[in-house]
Amino acid sequence: MTRWNRRLLIGAVALLLPALAGCEAGLNAPTLEFHDASNGTTIAQNNIRIDDAFVLASAPAGVAGGQAGTFLSIQAVNGDRLVSVSAPAASSVKLTNGPVDLPANTLVDLSGPVPQVVLTGLASPLTGGETIQMSFSFAAAGTITVPVPVEAHTDYYATFSPPPSASGKRKGPAAPSGRVPASPTATP
Repeated sequence: MTRWNRRLLIGAVALLLPALAGCEAGLNAPTLEFHDASNGTTIAQNNIRIDDAFVLASAPAGVAGGQAGTFLSIQAVNGDRLVSVSAPAASSVKLTNGPVDLPANTLVDLSGPVPQVVLTGLASPLTGGETIQMSFSFAAAGTITVPVPVEAHTDYYATFSPPPSASGKRKGPAAPSGRVPASPTATP
């Protein structure tokens, strides 16, 4: 092979390599298709957007009468307030920090590390792969009912925290908060 032929071959390879490497490019490339960030439900209704909502079974197989945490993010176009949540699968649903204010066009993350929406008094064990109906009641937008998937507490979801215990007390020592507790006997 002559020197000139080698140069032509190297030039051809240099020109073809980007075309061959970009074989997934084009108008119908897989990277152009929408993919959810998680298996959670996303819905937009009444100027409210609920993103990546899912229920995490409280134990590997769920427990009837037990608890399960719900993880989600909410955004209100005009601002609103999440007043309550209900689900036929549970006797009650608690907002652990009370009603949630939703400033206009601000994503409010209720995904942890400890769930802030907790289903209590489960009617039957919740297992991964099923879907339950949940109704989110807002002060201005009204009620939005959403089918929410239940994820097993395994694999990716194994690192998510379970709901707080029914008594509200944590087991074990309290984690340091970086704040000094106030003392009624403290002197100035």
